[in-house]
Amino acid sequence: MERSKVIFGNEMKNSVYRKAVKSKQKYIRKFGDDSQTDYPVEIRKNEHIGDLLGVYDVCLPEGKTAAGATKADGMAADSGEAFDLEKGVIVGNIRMGFGHYRISMAMASAAKSMGYTPYWMDLNSYRQTTCTKCISAQNDLYSLGSRISGKSRLFNKLVWEPMNYEGFRKLSYNASDQKNAELMAAVYRNVPKDMPVIATHVWPAQAAIHAGMKHVVNAIPDNWPMALHLSEGSLHTIQTYQSYLGYRILNGMNKKKICNPMPEDALVYTGHYVDHELVSHIEEDCAARISRKKNKEPMRFLLTIGGAGAQKEIFAAIIKYLIPKIRAKKAALYVNVGDYRNVWEELKKELPEMGALSTEHFDDWEKTQQFAEQALTGSVEGIHGFYHANIFEAVYCTNLLMRSCDVLVTKPSELSFYPVPKLFIKRVGGHERWGAIHSAEMGDGTLESSDIPHTIQMLKLFLQEETLLNQMCDCICRNKTAGLYDGAYKAVELAMRSKKGGNSHE
Repeated sequence: MERSKVIFGNEMKNSVYRKAVKSKQKYIRKFGDDSQTDYPVEIRKNEHIGDLLGVYDVCLPEGKTAAGATKADGMAADSGEAFDLEKGVIVGNIRMGFGHYRISMAMASAAKSMGYTPYWMDLNSYRQTTCTKCISAQNDLYSLGSRISGKSRLFNKLVWEPMNYEGFRKLSYNASDQKNAELMAAVYRNVPKDMPVIATHVWPAQAAIHAGMKHVVNAIPDNWPMALHLSEGSLHTIQTYQSYLGYRILNGMNKKKICNPMPEDALVYTGHYVDHELVSHIEEDCAARISRKKNKEPMRFLLTIGGAGAQKEIFAAIIKYLIPKIRAKKAALYVNVGDYRNVWEELKKELPEMGALSTEHFDDWEKTQQFAEQALTGSVEGIHGFYHANIFEAVYCTNLLMRSCDVLVTKPSELSFYPVPKLFIKRVGGHERWGAIHSAEMGDGTLESSDIPHTIQMLKLFLQEETLLNQMCDCICRNKTAGLYDGAYKAVELAMRSKKGGNSHE
C-alpha cells in the first residue's frame, strides 16, 4: 500500500508525494538500500535491565545475512533462544533522547508484570543497516537542535519552536516519513509476523507495518497532536483526552482544511505510560514524601539531564541556589547526568563548592540500585551524582531514584506523565509545553517555568511550605484510583488482544 499518497483518507498533493519520494532517494544515495537483504536475528537476555524488567534483546548479528534466517517455530538464527510465540511482545523503539527508551521500559515493565515476555527491538542499534543509518542521521540533527535551542533564543524562536510545534504537525511531514520508513522494514524480515509490536516511536511502527507485521500498537508519546506520530495500519494509543480529540479529527494537520478523521478503531485513550514498579508503589511513596516534609527532613530534588544533553545552564542555577540549603540540611539533591559525564564535570567546574558535598555513583549499576533501595527507608543528605555509560542504566537510573525523591525537576517531556511531584523547567521544543499543561491540570506537576527566576520561585515554594507537595501527592493517589497511570498495562493488553482476536488495524 502506498502510504505516502493518502493518509487516513486525506489525499496528498502530487508535490507532497514527489517530495516524499525525493526524501527516500536522498537517503538511498547516502546510506544505500538494503530492502532485499535478509538479516538473521538473535535473541539475548538484556545484560542491564533483563533481570529488572524481563527484557530480551532482538539483535542483528554484525555483518551477517542469511536466507530463511528464522525457523518456522520462532527459533532465532545462531541463537539458543526462541521467540515466545504465545506470550512474547516486541517493544519497538529508537534512541532519540531518553524519552522513547523510557516509555519502552514502561511497556516492558507492564508486560512482565502481566506475565508476558518483552523483546527489546531498537532500530537505532543495527549499525550495518540502512535503517539505523537513517535514524542516526536524524537523531544527530535533533540532538544538535536541542542543544542550540537552549543557547540561542533567536534559533529557538525562528527554527526550533516552529519546527517542533507546527512543522511536525503537518500531514505532508508524515508523507515523507512513511516513504523513508520503507527503508527501515528489512530489520523485521525475520521476526515472526504474528508477534505483537508496541512501538514507542512512530518509525518502528511504520517500519513494522511496511514489513507486514500484523499486530502493531503505536504508542504516541506527546500531548500535542502531530502528524509526525501517525502510522496508518497501527492501533494508536493516546495518554490524554485532549490529545485524543486532536488526533481523531487530525486537527490543523492539513493547513486550514478540515481533514477526514481517523477511524474510531484506529485510536484508543489509555492513560499515562508508567512502569509497574512505580504505579504499584504510589501510595507508600507519596506517604513517605508527606512524612519527610512533616518531619522537616531534607527535601529531595531529582535533576535529570535528558538524552540531548541540553539545559545545563538551568541545572547549574538550580544547584547554585540549593547548595546553601543542602549545607543546612534543608535539601538534598540527586543529579542524574545519564551518559553525559562531561555535564557533571562542567557543573563541578562551574560550581566548585559542589565538590565537598557530592558523592559520585559512577558506572556501578549494582551500587546505584543499592542506593535507590536504601533511600526508600533511609536518610539522604548532600548531593549524589549519577553517571552510567550504558544507555539502559543511564535512563533507568532516573526511574529507580524517582520513588525516593520528593520532587522531580525536569523539562515537560515524557516525564510529565510520571506519578511523582514535578517542577517543570523550560521546555525544549514547542510540543513539550502541553505536557506541563496536562500535568498541572491533573495536579501532579507545576506550570512550566519559562526562565530561571521562575524556576527558583517554585523551588522556594516547595521548600518553604507543605501545601504544594502534599496537594500533589494527594492528586497522584486520586489519579491512580482513577486509572490515570495505567496506560502501559492497557497498551500491552491491546497488543495481545489484537493477536488473540486475529485482527490487524488496516
